[in-house]
Amino acid sequence: MFRVLVPVDADEKRALAQADHALALTESASEAEVTVLYVVPPDSLQTDEGIDFSDIDSVVGAAEYLETNDVAVERRVEGGKTIAREIIDVADDIAADELVMGGRKRSGVARLLIGSVVNDVFVSTDRPVTMTGTEMSFHRGTRQLLLPVDANADRVQHQVNYVTSLPAAPDDVEATVLYVFPGQDYRGAPDHEFGDIDAAVEAADALEAHGIDTERVAVGGGVTESIVDEAESRSATGIVMGGRKRSGVQQVLLGSTVRDVMLSADRPVTLTG
Repeated sequence: MFRVLVPVDADEKRALAQADHALALTESASEAEVTVLYVVPPDSLQTDEGIDFSDIDSVVGAAEYLETNDVAVERRVEGGKTIAREIIDVADDIAADELVMGGRKRSGVARLLIGSVVNDVFVSTDRPVTMTGTEMSFHRGTRQLLLPVDANADRVQHQVNYVTSLPAAPDDVEATVLYVFPGQDYRGAPDHEFGDIDAAVEAADALEAHGIDTERVAVGGGVTESIVDEAESRSATGIVMGGRKRSGVQQVLLGSTVRDVMLSADRPVTLTG
C-alpha cells in the first residue's frame, strides 16, 4: 500500500494542485490511499469537533477529484495542536510514504513562497515531502526526475531510496543525476568530470542497479540556476533534493540551495531525509 498525505488549507486551487500531484504519484500503485487532511487553525474559534469535512470546500474538492479518478481517499479533520504538528502526527499515524504540501505565490511575482507551515513540516519530519504550486502541470506516464546531488553519501542515499520506492519504479521512472561544480563556468575552468564525485557515481550506479534508466550529468556554474535550468531543459517532472541534518538533533535543516530551488522551480520539488 502506497500512502500519501495531502494536508490542505482553504485555498481550493492549491488543494486541487496537491490532489493532482497525489494522483500522479499513485497512478502506478497496485494499492494506494490518499489521506486528505484539514487542520483547524489553533487561533480559530472553532475546533475539529465543530467542523465537518464537508464544511470545507477545498478538502471536499480535493477528495472528490481523487475519488473520481479511482483513488481511495480517507477524509480527516484534526485540531488542538499547531498545524505543522498535526500534519506530522497524522503522517506518522498512517505511515505516509509521502506528504504533498501546497506552495504559495508571492504577490506580483511568479515564484513559490514557502509558508511557515510548509517550512515547519519540512524541518520536522524525515518523510519525503513534496511542494507543489497552482501554476504547475503534473505529468502522467513516465516520471523524469532530476536528482541534484552533493558529495554527501548519506543525503544521496536518501534521494536514491525515494526514487526507487516510487510505485512507478523502475519501468516508468527515468532519472538524471546532476552534480554542479559551483562557480566553475568561467573560461579556463577545469573539466567537469562526473566520475570525480564518488557520491554522484554511487547514486547513478544504485539507480541503474534498480533498473532505472539514468543519465549522468556534470556542469559548472551557479548551483541553483544550474539545477533549475537542467530541470527545464530536460522537461523533468520533478526535482528530488537531499535534506540536511542539524547538528545534535534529528531534524532536517533546509540549506540555502534547497530553499532557493523550491522558490525558483516551476515544477514539484521533493525533499528527502
